[in-house]
Amino acid sequence: MNEIKVYTEKVFEDIKHLDDNGNEYWLARELMPLLEYSKWDNFHKVIKQAMISCENSGIDICEQFPEVGKLSINVNGGRRRIIDYKLSRYACYLIAQNGDSRKKAIALAQTYFAIQTRKQELSEKEYSELTENEKRFYQRNLTKKGNHSLNIAAKKAGVKNFDKFHNFGYKGLYNGETANNIAKRKGLRYREDILDNMGSEELAANLFRITQTEAKLKRENIAGENNANNAHFTVGKNVREAIKKNGSTMPEELPTPDKSLKELEREKNRSIKQII
Repeated sequence: MNEIKVYTEKVFEDIKHLDDNGNEYWLARELMPLLEYSKWDNFHKVIKQAMISCENSGIDICEQFPEVGKLSINVNGGRRRIIDYKLSRYACYLIAQNGDSRKKAIALAQTYFAIQTRKQELSEKEYSELTENEKRFYQRNLTKKGNHSLNIAAKKAGVKNFDKFHNFGYKGLYNGETANNIAKRKGLRYREDILDNMGSEELAANLFRITQTEAKLKRENIAGENNANNAHFTVGKNVREAIKKNGSTMPEELPTPDKSLKELEREKNRSIKQII
């Protein structure tokens, strides 16, 4: 245990950088040897796989893995431009998740970046001071990360049809409604993201469903696609029953926000451009 503490808190923190705005980041070329990769080509494959995981979670790759170039001087004194990446903490976590699990350093990195990422979550007081839309953005980001982790656990359990798997969870939480049913009830356009069109309370209910299903799959070592689907339905139903017992509003009865998070994001970007 002491070895893990020293390795994580010292080694990874030592190579952490801060940009002009105080945002932390790690450089891929500096992270590579710590994760016991000696060749860039091999490590670059892991980064690319992590990017796919990031994209599948609906999170902007450019924000998490911005590419930066640097000059490298070879033994003959010549210079050449090499690729590097400015990695967020979440990007480092995804790289560790997609790395060679046989490497001890990978397991340590997974633990370190997962724990440190959770530490960055807002305190209850800080959260209460956010506006409703800020709460929505915050909860939506957590559901994206949560669904990514859930998908990994579901895949290990044997799930292949992920749309069906997620619909089992929705059915449990929404009294039989699938994702398509929810979208139609909300009056959304074809393929419009239902989670982007939820208020913070509804998103929080779904986040609880997501995290508890992942925990159940891992805790009970659930194997087989049907068993995983049923587990997701059971958790969704249990969350629904908890909401009912607390006298809270059922998720399907909660109001749909006037604007989706994508609309709010576009408005924000337009405002920034006008200022510039």
